[in-house]
Amino acid sequence: MTDENKSTKKFARRTVLQHGAGIAAVGAISALTAAASAGPAAARTTGAKPTAGTLPSTVAGVRVPDSGLAREAVTYAQGVCSETIFNHSLRTYLFASLIFDRRGVTYDRELVFVAAVLHDLGLIEAFQTSTERFEVDGADAARKFLTERHMPADRAELVWDAIALHTNVGIATRKRPEIAMISVGSGMDFAGNDLKQIPSDALQDVLTTFPRKGFKKDAVDKMISLCRTKPMAELMHPFAEVGRRHIPGFSVPTVEDMVLAAPFTE
Repeated sequence: MTDENKSTKKFARRTVLQHGAGIAAVGAISALTAAASAGPAAARTTGAKPTAGTLPSTVAGVRVPDSGLAREAVTYAQGVCSETIFNHSLRTYLFASLIFDRRGVTYDRELVFVAAVLHDLGLIEAFQTSTERFEVDGADAARKFLTERHMPADRAELVWDAIALHTNVGIATRKRPEIAMISVGSGMDFAGNDLKQIPSDALQDVLTTFPRKGFKKDAVDKMISLCRTKPMAELMHPFAEVGRRHIPGFSVPTVEDMVLAAPFTE
């Protein structure tokens, strides 16, 4: 065994003990590939566009919450997010609502809306830590925003769960609707998961009101940036595959490296 292999094993073992990261779903890796390679989505360039702090009352037949908290979340997100991320967040809410409303599911609409609007705060540099996955950074930032506005702890915790789990569809969809919806809606917009369930006229309405604005390139750029700036936060995360493809010498261990480095004699 070379010194380099010994070093890799020692590094991997230490990282597992420090971070205890879970294995990301295979479906999420497929979604990343689809997002990076698929062609541009069709969208009209006309239609009413939201201005700062305001949104249409309905989009594609879906009611947009207009409570004080909802308005504060919109204003906050518009202030810290790019238009590309903000529009993705609104499409997340709308796609999820279109699916779950058609299924007749009962859910807390305000909570889903706020969670969707805030779900990608972890992609914003101001909210990023050096060690946590972006989903956890975003969940922490959203919970801080909500507790500062005196949201009851149990509701703030539900938003935290929805955001922290949103890239793990296999777990999120087994949870309550408010959690599942953020995963389903974001996955639908991210990789086109089950997009055929959305009627074509509703899809056009959503894309016209909240256009994609180069979302695919922006998403891939952000994945690469996270892999460069805090690589060990991507340990056993599907983003690590993007790092291995685009960053020469990307050093984050694979799942295989980690199991082979386990301190057992066999």
